[in-house]
Amino acid sequence: MTPKVVVPIKTGTRLRLTNRRVNFRILEALSPLAGIPHIKKMIPWFRSDELNMSCLPVNEEIEVSNGSVMPIQILERFIEQASHRVIVDFCCCRVSWGCKRYPSEIGCLMMGNSALEIDPTAGREVSVEEAKAHTRKAVEKGLVPFVGKARIDNIVFGIRNKKQLLSVCYCCECCCITQYARNIPPALRSENVVRLPGLEVRVTDECDGCGACAKRCFLQEITVVDDRAVIGEGCAGCGRCAMVCKKGAVKITMDNPAFAEEVYERIGALVDYT
Repeated sequence: MTPKVVVPIKTGTRLRLTNRRVNFRILEALSPLAGIPHIKKMIPWFRSDELNMSCLPVNEEIEVSNGSVMPIQILERFIEQASHRVIVDFCCCRVSWGCKRYPSEIGCLMMGNSALEIDPTAGREVSVEEAKAHTRKAVEKGLVPFVGKARIDNIVFGIRNKKQLLSVCYCCECCCITQYARNIPPALRSENVVRLPGLEVRVTDECDGCGACAKRCFLQEITVVDDRAVIGEGCAGCGRCAMVCKKGAVKITMDNPAFAEEVYERIGALVDYT
């Protein structure tokens, strides 16, 4: 039996965790309202310029078009270009909810000038190589990187919203706050959880309808119909379904060689992280 890892909570961070839980509850309560277009624009956490994140599937078997990079290389470039990199000592989501499946000591990576405003009792500035090693560790544990602008992180860490904080969350499907986006209709949700351009997730004839993928979809976009998994239109392209499929029946392809540049342009327009 694997011993439970106890994450030490430094002095000064307990109140922040309490605030995080409160923010979680508020976000959960407001998420259905974000399904109403005009109201959505009035909620800072759900405006497309304040919450604009993309999943970076880390599956090694992703099929990419000639000349294209792997999705995880997008994050490496962000890390290299950022003015500063701060690793948070623990994942607020997993600690708040007592996650049993994934390690709580793997925290977010915050980048840009505003990252330096994070209380030193909650995180530490690191080098490019340390940030990359942190990402590799997270991926090895089955966590999926989400990168982009997330205003809730400004609130959690007490940072003024100067558009200089680039968030990288290493998300689990059970605790991450992105799960509340499932309450928003796919057409509106796509403005916040933005699928990589050109990414396709498809189910092959090898599928036996076991439902393992559906259980791990954080947006509940997978259903089993007639003994076969069906991917919904609101799929964010995190790739976790392919990771857990023992039959290898879920395939991920990238057919847009320019997808990386499109991601840099979109996120760079929202966050000055260099």
